[in-house]
Amino acid sequence: MKRAAYYSCVPQMQDHWPIKKALTLSDVDITHPFLTLSRQQVENHIVLHMTTEQQEHLRAQGQVDFNARDDDTGEMYVMKLKWRGSYYNLIGKWGRVVRGKGLDVGQEIKIRWENGCLHFSVPQQQIVAVPPIRMVAAPVVQDHWPIKKILTLSDVDTNHPFLPLPRRLVEDHILVYWTPQQQEQLRKEEHVNVNARDYDTGEGYIMKFKWRGNYYNLIGKWGTIIRQKGLGVGKEIRLRWANECLFFSVPQERYVATASGMDNWPIKKALTLSDVDTNHPFLTLPGKAVEDHILFYWSQQSREQLRSEHQMNINARDDDTGDAYLMKLRWRGSYYNLIGKWGKIIRGKKLQVGMEIRLRWDNGCLFFSVPQL
Repeated sequence: MKRAAYYSCVPQMQDHWPIKKALTLSDVDITHPFLTLSRQQVENHIVLHMTTEQQEHLRAQGQVDFNARDDDTGEMYVMKLKWRGSYYNLIGKWGRVVRGKGLDVGQEIKIRWENGCLHFSVPQQQIVAVPPIRMVAAPVVQDHWPIKKILTLSDVDTNHPFLPLPRRLVEDHILVYWTPQQQEQLRKEEHVNVNARDYDTGEGYIMKFKWRGNYYNLIGKWGTIIRQKGLGVGKEIRLRWANECLFFSVPQERYVATASGMDNWPIKKALTLSDVDTNHPFLTLPGKAVEDHILFYWSQQSREQLRSEHQMNINARDDDTGDAYLMKLRWRGSYYNLIGKWGKIIRGKKLQVGMEIRLRWDNGCLFFSVPQL
């Protein structure tokens, strides 16, 4: 009981609006109206407070209806939350909300769940005013790289070459400089050609941005770039938009060798609704965390096997009890699933939403722990 009290106590009083998001290009697209919200925030601050019936309906049907209220105007709506795997979409009357409130890229929406109803607000003072000068190509600044990413296993796969970039970063630091015509083309066709230049070598490329929902893929000559620059897991790529061109750089000295000694438990995660579902038992782990702190220690042969077969058996040990398991790590693109005996672990440890699981790779084995504190 002590444990349940600790994890279920996520008081909204700590923050009247626990979910806050700057609206992106896709959020305000009235041709395909939906608001994308991160899974962890939704499950920690919305699903956690729903009734058991609503949670079961969401789990079984992948969506659930509920009442929503615009706190700025007092208007009520019947809306729907749709589970999309690594994120949720708020749909239903979202297009009407976008038009009625005149929502635009950069405005901040605030969301909370209270008394069986989803409340939202878009304070007018929170609008991010983008001066007209920002629409002009920014001058090349020697060390201005607003987008930085540590390359993962899937990023350097020459068999399926693409570089996924978070939607928020792309829309805030690249698309904001595009003309309305370019933005509209991307929105309708879901891809657009761009000029790109390797800042380190000066080489130019014709590449393509492809919209994939909550992220964008940079494709075209990415496989060539991987091979020519010898890119590997752990290297850092930096990107910026300037003078109608996408510049990128991979400084050789920025190779990140992540040592597990820096943190005995480098991977930590608050369990979500899907993580503790015994009907479809799997633990979802972010791709970057797995590749930085687990695959980093694997042999090249093991990595290649995972890449080609998309899954691999591993030894796992419960650090709290000493129990050992034969489990499986499955590659799902931008994330990984831990499967095998996960359902048995959920039941045996009585795992619930909000509990924290910690993981590390040590001596050829995946160790995990769920502290009782």
